[in-house]
Amino acid sequence: MSAEAGQTDTARALVTEIRAKRLQHFLKGRREHLSVSQEVVAERLEISARAYGNWERGKVKEWTDQKLYALAQALEMSEFQTVRLFWIAVDRAPQPDLRAMSRHSLCDDPATEAFLDDYRGMMDALSLPTFLIDHRWDIKMANKAFHALFRDVRAHPTAMPSGNFLRFGLFHPDAPTVLSNHQSWQLAMLAELASSLERHDQDSELQNIRRDVYLRRELRDAYLKEMPDWVLGSGADLVHHDYAVRELRHPDPLVGLQGCRIVEETPRPLQAVGLSRITLVFVDRKLGTREPARSESAFAA
Repeated sequence: MSAEAGQTDTARALVTEIRAKRLQHFLKGRREHLSVSQEVVAERLEISARAYGNWERGKVKEWTDQKLYALAQALEMSEFQTVRLFWIAVDRAPQPDLRAMSRHSLCDDPATEAFLDDYRGMMDALSLPTFLIDHRWDIKMANKAFHALFRDVRAHPTAMPSGNFLRFGLFHPDAPTVLSNHQSWQLAMLAELASSLERHDQDSELQNIRRDVYLRRELRDAYLKEMPDWVLGSGADLVHHDYAVRELRHPDPLVGLQGCRIVEETPRPLQAVGLSRITLVFVDRKLGTREPARSESAFAA
């Protein structure tokens, strides 16, 4: 090997090392801003914690656009942050055709994207768990308090709280550890599912959630038998049951068991992109209206 070739290889290795360090600083900083562990990000990516550790250190043989978009989604990056991720990792902007496929991007309008970035900062400053959803209850944005509430939830392939809130409440085995008096939450979520299907009866994902409900006998019986009667006496759905106080248990023992009122408060710019903001407000468990007692039989094995 000539001296010139050796110098070229050394320069390339130095550039690779610098890029890896910049990527590590960027990803670690974003993850710490969200107050989540490497294990949590790995669960969102559906890879091992060790594999994500290599991702964060830049030890990836080839960064594909799909990997980078998945990483941006797992770390809840804005459009600007996603572009910056591409420049650091592969020294270019996202390809226009693939960029349009990003599931994370909520809107192509720069002004709306800027508003959403500012809105994310405002949400993170709040001490109460709050999140943005679409009509399917897919979580599009959540604050630090939301992630803290569900920090001890184990990995699940389809029902993580940061994915779809209805799926989490209905199907995740850890849901009862956070959503106390879980059957009350489930009935309300089944009512929300029915209400959403009335408005979006052709939506394939809502239909898939209903299909998965039907595959579980106890949920199917509740959906077909208990939920309609519950709606007549208690309200239309999860959000619009006026004054309802449910219970949730925060993993922080200093917070512990709390009453919870679900509040929807959606400004016009969010409505324009099809999003709603949900806040879980902690209240005295003895206050407010509680759902009527219900039979345990529908959820028997």
